[in-house]
Amino acid sequence: MSGAPEQEGRRDTVVSVRSRLVAGYVRVRRMNRPYVTAAGARDHLRERTLRPQPYGPPRRLRADVTVSVRRPYGWPVYTVAPRGRRPRGCVVYAHGGGWVNEIVSQHWRLAARIAADAGTAVLLPIYPLIPYGTAGEVVGCVADLVLAARDEHGSARLAGDSAGGQIALSAAVVLRDRHQVTLPRTVLISPALDLTFANPGIDAVQPSDPWLGRDGARVFVEHWRGDLPITDPRVSPLNADLRGLGPVTVFCGTRDILHPDARLLVGKATEAGVDIEFHEAPGLVHVYPLTPTPEGRAARAVIVDRLRAAPAPA
Repeated sequence: MSGAPEQEGRRDTVVSVRSRLVAGYVRVRRMNRPYVTAAGARDHLRERTLRPQPYGPPRRLRADVTVSVRRPYGWPVYTVAPRGRRPRGCVVYAHGGGWVNEIVSQHWRLAARIAADAGTAVLLPIYPLIPYGTAGEVVGCVADLVLAARDEHGSARLAGDSAGGQIALSAAVVLRDRHQVTLPRTVLISPALDLTFANPGIDAVQPSDPWLGRDGARVFVEHWRGDLPITDPRVSPLNADLRGLGPVTVFCGTRDILHPDARLLVGKATEAGVDIEFHEAPGLVHVYPLTPTPEGRAARAVIVDRLRAAPAPA
């Protein structure tokens, strides 16, 4: 839809029991420890640097997809494709994890679902994480990957969650500005958009967010931005001129400190004439479309639909 954001369920929304359990699980497990304090972030970064996480696909993925891997930039890029049929187009998916955590099973399962149900190839770049990876390097390589995948598969779309949502939108801006490429769709799941985290609306959301926090996130961002200003669109894509971008679909729960900036993105994109669709989920947490909940399943169905490539011309 064009010109106005879609805001779903703003009133009389009932959060499912499973979604309430997910929020409780996140809080009980103190999954916000790397984010709520600068000291916690530095400890987490030290641990991840000393003991890198595995990133390969789960041993048991869907039987109706295949997985292959290449190293075009010195780091692995996996391709998940529908088994036994030629994929229509492709999706480059940038995983989340605060620029410090590796891809996890939820990302792999979403990629397999998109590949099988949308009949498209899904490329998963295992990009370098902080303290080694930087926005300038990774965003540029992801944009190059989209160009190469477009040549190979005929069409390409971008998607990403959280930190990967920042990478995806920044790469879409680079593709427009440097290569005059407008993507047919970009899907953003709880994207990080302004890495200053200066939006005053965050203060109102922070007490209800069981997962993220500003103080720790800012430690990660200082590594991620490298030598770029934090306001550079390759770091904070909310600062970009959005005119000329292709259609964008955004998912964000209201118990997420990234939600205030998601609303700013929708307003700014609408003013710029971008076809933007906003799936706003009252009462739900960060990256809710990746959760094993009714709301997550409904969101995943929409994601598959939006990333389905058009059939090749006869």
